[in-house]
Amino acid sequence: MSEVDQLVDRARRGDHRAVARLVTVVENGGALVREVASALAPHAGNAQVIGLTGSPGVGKSTTTTALVSAYRKEGKRVGVLAIDPSSPFSGGAILGDRVRMQEHALDPGVYIRSMSSRGHLGGLAATTPQAVRVLDGVGCDVILVETVGVGQAEVDIASLADTTLVLLAPGMGDGIQAVKAGILEIADVFVINKADRDGADHTMRDIRSMMALVTREPHEWRQPIVKTVAHKAEGLDELLDAIDKHHSWLDEHGELQRRRTARASAEITAIALGLLRAKLDVTEELAGAVATGELDPYAAADRLLGEA
Repeated sequence: MSEVDQLVDRARRGDHRAVARLVTVVENGGALVREVASALAPHAGNAQVIGLTGSPGVGKSTTTTALVSAYRKEGKRVGVLAIDPSSPFSGGAILGDRVRMQEHALDPGVYIRSMSSRGHLGGLAATTPQAVRVLDGVGCDVILVETVGVGQAEVDIASLADTTLVLLAPGMGDGIQAVKAGILEIADVFVINKADRDGADHTMRDIRSMMALVTREPHEWRQPIVKTVAHKAEGLDELLDAIDKHHSWLDEHGELQRRRTARASAEITAIALGLLRAKLDVTEELAGAVATGELDPYAAADRLLGEA
């Protein structure tokens, strides 16, 4: 049995170190990436991927923690990817909150990983899809992906997740920001967290008013709005029910397979572009020809691709 096969076997049996090694391989790249992808492929395609996005301060980490607890009570194995805007070990995102996550730290049924966005826009790291594939392949039933939380760049999560939760909070102007950032379109479920604060009803009315402006066919999904107080686990049953209903709707209408196929297509394209970029070498001569007007940049690009 190869080293990778041993890692996959250990990871599927709940060895967190083996899972961490596999995620590190796909995050950093290297000689073992292809072998890891091949070994995990027969086991992938079973996990439910849930994305959480929203402005900083709305309680994404607290909501993620509450969802982990709820799914563990159901006996499900849970993976968490928290995208950190700086370093994967900077103490940001969930890992920085040692007190809240302490109850899951030693749970063999929970794997938590903080990933650096490394300047990648869209709220995710460039290698997040591959990390999701690892957690799927090692046997996680549910994968929670918490984005950086930077506002208008928070749209990539919609292409990665089966269900996208958009978190809002009273008093933060999130109703208007939802429209400006374009997250109204990517939400599958709206979550008004910190609903015990003044203004929660006003935020709900704002979202309902904006939703009323969107024309939908009778068979299309209508996003529910759920009020929660995540740190008290209030509204959590309603949130879980909304997620389950959306998952059932996806399955019933063939949308789940369509989303996952689109996700795979985007992943293949990204890998192919990465491989092509590694092969391309713009010579000083070619760049000089464009700089002097001897060649236009499109002709130069055609020549470069012809040599790749």
